[in-house]
Amino acid sequence: MKRRPLLAMGLFAPAISTGVSQAQNSAQAPAWPDRPIRLVVPFPGGSSTDILGRIAAQQLSRGLNGATVVVDNRAGAGGTIGSQYVAQAAPDGLTLLLGTIGTHTVNPHLMPGLPYDPMRDFTPIIAHSKTKILLVVRPQLGVRSMAEFITLARTRPLSVASSGTGTTGHLAQALLGEATGIATTHVPYRDGGRAVTDLLSGQIDAMFYHTQFVRAHIEAGTMLGLGITGATRSDVLPGVPTFGEGGLPAINVEAWWAIYAPARLPAPLTLRLNGIFNAALLEAETRAAFARNGVEGMGGSAEELASFQRAELDRWREVVRRANITADS
Repeated sequence: MKRRPLLAMGLFAPAISTGVSQAQNSAQAPAWPDRPIRLVVPFPGGSSTDILGRIAAQQLSRGLNGATVVVDNRAGAGGTIGSQYVAQAAPDGLTLLLGTIGTHTVNPHLMPGLPYDPMRDFTPIIAHSKTKILLVVRPQLGVRSMAEFITLARTRPLSVASSGTGTTGHLAQALLGEATGIATTHVPYRDGGRAVTDLLSGQIDAMFYHTQFVRAHIEAGTMLGLGITGATRSDVLPGVPTFGEGGLPAINVEAWWAIYAPARLPAPLTLRLNGIFNAALLEAETRAAFARNGVEGMGGSAEELASFQRAELDRWREVVRRANITADS
């Protein structure tokens, strides 16, 4: 998703003119926010989404001159519980959601009867951030490259963990199977941290996971990174080759996060929130926090997020179908 020059997009306009004076607007319209803003994170504390949610809450608070922004962790059902809560909230700008690739483009294809429509029931605000996905193995497995991993997988079943069914790790494993023809055993965890623990203890062979949760282990030598998604290597893990370098460019999934509000949020609030977050993504404080976590800023307009989300919905529909992934996979 390409960033556009923010000034050219008019994102720093504090309000939209209605043809009356600013004094009249102030007298007629209530101040916003007049109460604390609730940013719903649909995953538990300590998760990658929680980490990004707390960064986003700080960004919004700074942009609103210190207004209170409360992070509300409403975890469960692959992010469905928290997402449904926001979909049913009032469109007053006081309840927001940090949505994910899972909640807004994968779950609709996995969960019949999903209690919300990811396009109809939300107002897109901004594509916030993204991160690369790595395949890591325990050193005792005895492989040092993707080629060696694939060769070993052809001789015996290998267990590959993810942080849950339908997550980016699960999708990456499906793409690996499509690209190579190897069959690995998917081991979904409800908590990615537990999967990391089991990988370190030798109970599983490998795992697809986000940069921030495996970086320290790779640097310490307790995990080996065999491949990473993206067109270029990670700045924080430059020793890990891309999947493209290993001849597997089709493994190109990245986790992403976006800010949403309930459907029918007034346009002036959408524009104001979009401008605040676009400005925050340029701040040195944000860049430093993202660098620590192996995350990249995205940004752009609300319309660009909607277009991006539609493309992702179409893409993952086909991957889920081909790999026969279900909520119980």
